Amino acid sequence: MFGYYFDLALRSFRRNRVLTALMVLAIALGIGACMTTLTVFRVLSGDPIPGKSGQLYYVQLDPEGMQGYTPGSEPNDQVTRTDAETLLREKRGDRQAMMTGGGVSVTPDRADLTPFVSDARYASTDFFPMFQVPFLHGNGWTEADDEARARVVVISRDLNERVFGSTNSVGQRLRLDQTDFTVIGVIDEWRPTPRFYDMNSDRYGELEDVFLPFSTSRDLQMGRSGNMNCWGDSRGDNTALNVPCAWIQYWVELGSDDKRKAYFDYLTSYSEQQRAAGRFERPTNVRLRSVMEWLDYNRVVPNDVVMQLWLGFGFLLVCLLNTVGLLLAKFLRRSSEIGVRRALGASRAEILKQCLVEAGTIGLAGGVIGLGLALLGLWAVRQQPASYAELAHLDPAMLLTTFALAIVASLFAGVLPAWRAMQVTPALQLKSQ
Repeated sequence: MFGYYFDLALRSFRRNRVLTALMVLAIALGIGACMTTLTVFRVLSGDPIPGKSGQLYYVQLDPEGMQGYTPGSEPNDQVTRTDAETLLREKRGDRQAMMTGGGVSVTPDRADLTPFVSDARYASTDFFPMFQVPFLHGNGWTEADDEARARVVVISRDLNERVFGSTNSVGQRLRLDQTDFTVIGVIDEWRPTPRFYDMNSDRYGELEDVFLPFSTSRDLQMGRSGNMNCWGDSRGDNTALNVPCAWIQYWVELGSDDKRKAYFDYLTSYSEQQRAAGRFERPTNVRLRSVMEWLDYNRVVPNDVVMQLWLGFGFLLVCLLNTVGLLLAKFLRRSSEIGVRRALGASRAEILKQCLVEAGTIGLAGGVIGLGLALLGLWAVRQQPASYAELAHLDPAMLLTTFALAIVASLFAGVLPAWRAMQVTPALQLKSQ
């Protein structure tokens, strides 16, 4: 029966080409606008590390003095070097990692390449297994390398190809900030979106090119980047140990809710100990947020993207209202045809099905054109200077969503016209013939 109704729909389209074109265009414009904004929103608000985001937690402490204190306020977004190294040394989590961003000069051993600057990340050894970093060659450094301040480095695939070509560079020498390092690993394609592990830098930027032990970076006094919050007497080197400055991100991996509760109690106890020792002055104020909680706290989706999403759905609603009016006019113009069908034995339910199939077919056609408009819209988004713009691509899931949304929207628009059409009284229509 569906095939018969589909054939009737096609015949109806040919009889009313202009009206059909208007409805298809209305659906296409609404779907195009909606899917463009929805795709961008999905890219920016997705889970950056699926399957593990509920096991990774971001640590926040409140080591500042009482000056400027407001009861109930949030603690610092980062921790001090003293606290980070103490928590790392005590190893109360399944894994733990301290880190910060930086920048290093790279001097290639090639005459055709001039020195250049690359973004870097200084971290402890658990960074790689915690965040499931994929390796093309080699692996990360060990805890012994951390303790020895070893001159070892892990580089990105892009940097490997730029400096060493397509060869395996593990074991090769790389000069960073006038110091020779040994390459021990090459990271494969990896770009968590957003870059959740450090929300103080470009949240949607590309992966850093250089990764090396945090201890090594401090031993060589390498340059760092990102926010730093200092208080009290913080003269001199703000990155030195025991200086009252918060500038380090600290993550811990906890495999169960019980471990999370135990670690939160540990942080509370640690904060109380530091208050008793005189380091912390404010009341105990700790946070332990999962990846998604941390993203929500930082409001990673820009306000303009959220507004565009609502505007996209609003535009789709306007298009659907126009489609409702056009379908209503079309179906009621066929009252005599519907009356004949009813007189020949067709039930109201069959009339309803026929009209909904026609509406769904209009939605399918609108979805095809709307897909093209969405691709065009995403191309326009990628031309913007925002760092997240290049990530705006339609994946297979969103492709299927486009057609599903188009058909569902058209069926929704067709319910009222179809209901009005099935109320047609056969006797009145036959009498008027």
